Amino acid sequence: MSKKRLKRRKIKENLFNKRRLIILNEDTFEETFSLKLTLMNVFIVATLGAIIITTITTFIIAFTPLREFIPGYSSTKLKKDATELALKSDSLTVALKKNEAYILSIRKVLTGQLDYAKFNKDSILSSTEEIVSPEKLKASEEELELRNDVLKEEKDAQPNKDVAPKKRSTKKSKN
Repeated sequence: MSKKRLKRRKIKENLFNKRRLIILNEDTFEETFSLKLTLMNVFIVATLGAIIITTITTFIIAFTPLREFIPGYSSTKLKKDATELALKSDSLTVALKKNEAYILSIRKVLTGQLDYAKFNKDSILSSTEEIVSPEKLKASEEELELRNDVLKEEKDAQPNKDVAPKKRSTKKSKN
């Protein structure tokens, strides 16, 4: 036989040969516990143990508040609060612009710097509104392609309405 076969055979024998694990009482040399094992069994149990411990640790971190201690993760409460504060700050910015326009118009009235031709009923509110150019509202080529792809997928997903399922006949033959 070749050397490779001999090595493989020897390794196989070492993996599957039974060995005995004995735990003795040191004072009386009485056998406390014994167990028959193979190296393969020990390897399999150690591997499965490592996999189970890793899985349990991953689930504990992923589904409990412990994940907040990992850098890069934030709590859902923090995200919700940040969203609410962003909305409030946007509305406060709009209100501040309206108030500034109102104060500016009152200052013009008090100092006598009125433009009678420009003044109308909604001048305060119209001066704070931002005008969006029509170019920004047009769909880009990428958006148009995406819309066409979605329409094609929807058409392909719809079953044919022209083809009706065939009904089985329930006629009984007479004997």
